[in-house]
Amino acid sequence: MARIEQATAVLRPSPTAELAARDSPGALRAAFMREQFDPARMRLFASSSPGRLIAIGLVLIGVCLAAGWVTGSTVSDRQQTLDVLLDDTEPDAYSAHRLYTSLSIADAAASTAFIAGGLEPQAVRDRYSQAVGESAAELVAEAGRAAGTAPGVPDNTDAQLRTGIATSLPVYTGIVETARANNRSGYPVGAAYLSEASNQMQTAVLPMAEELHNRRSAAVTEAQRNHVRPPWTAIVLVLLALAALVWAQFDLAKRWRRVLNPGLLLASAAVLVLLAWTVVAGAVSATSMINGRDDGAVPASRLTESRILAQQARSAETLKLVNRDATGDYDRTYDANIARLADLLGGYPSSAPAADEVRNAIPALGRWRVAHQRMNDTLARGDYNGAATVATGPGAADVAAQVDALDKALEQGIDETRDTLRDNISQAARVLDFLGPGALVLGIIAAGCVGLGLWPRLREYR
Repeated sequence: MARIEQATAVLRPSPTAELAARDSPGALRAAFMREQFDPARMRLFASSSPGRLIAIGLVLIGVCLAAGWVTGSTVSDRQQTLDVLLDDTEPDAYSAHRLYTSLSIADAAASTAFIAGGLEPQAVRDRYSQAVGESAAELVAEAGRAAGTAPGVPDNTDAQLRTGIATSLPVYTGIVETARANNRSGYPVGAAYLSEASNQMQTAVLPMAEELHNRRSAAVTEAQRNHVRPPWTAIVLVLLALAALVWAQFDLAKRWRRVLNPGLLLASAAVLVLLAWTVVAGAVSATSMINGRDDGAVPASRLTESRILAQQARSAETLKLVNRDATGDYDRTYDANIARLADLLGGYPSSAPAADEVRNAIPALGRWRVAHQRMNDTLARGDYNGAATVATGPGAADVAAQVDALDKALEQGIDETRDTLRDNISQAARVLDFLGPGALVLGIIAAGCVGLGLWPRLREYR
């Protein structure tokens, strides 16, 4: 009873204010305000029971609202990052892969066209034209995506790489056309022009395409790595809110000798639900992203490298015939690329997506190596035309058929792993769909329960 009288005395106007009431209403209000906000009076009120209750309530309400807002904002930011990854970063990485692959295919097809001599086969010509057209289309597509300003969009370095490729590609195709014109006329200088075009592709254009591909793939990997990290700020703040609510429960029970406050219990339950929801949804979302990395991005990178190695080995194989090379330089390039390709395919996990495609690619690679050896043996006997037939002929046992089968299997495998990656990214985003607004609602509910729980205690001091 003494505490209640002391607390109400703090709020009761002083004699000075009562005397001022005899004066004008304005003087009364001014005197009342001075009395109410007097520092000594404020300190006295803060140390009183109602002051302590109000302070506890304001702190708890603030912490609950902050926990809900920070959690909702963090989840929204993560979902936005996943949207950017799905709509911009990953498609841009895939486009860079297609650009790199198309340029490699164009180089191999241009070399293959020269082996036949004179007018090249229409199928080979079409493959070269298609590869060049796809390269140009990917450059245009990437430039269109780079015009945005969203996070994850390629930076100026990527734009410079694309510009370098776009500038060099017409030069390369021009040299190839010059080589083709000389080859049709039967001039030996055509082989020299072709070697120059291939050298430009191998030393200038493809390195830029490789760097662009690596940078865009690294952007996907970085986005995945960031998403897997727990949102520690939100989790710590929710834990802090829960701890503050538990402490307030025991403090009220101890100081005021009350049973646990129903309002604070409901607020604690709301915050506990928020904590569990955040942890569980975050863990499921992170698991989906890890699965996307392990079952999508990593296998896709392995298959992409395999496909490019196959095209570069094919280019070295055909250039050896075009140039009648006896130095062994092209053989060494071919052997190194094929050995690396065999390691990549042989070490591909049997449980990973596209394992069936890889199982189809391995026999095709083996048959290619056998056909390549047969081509070399035929060329060693001085039979150039026979070696050219083995390299470019339509037979099922010839090199061209095996290269096509290998490339088709790898292309299908890349598409399957990409679908796996995108499905997991979508799943990671869907898991968080309701957590953002739900966190805000739970924070508001917890804050409201705090106010409803403490209001009856404050009314006792009127």
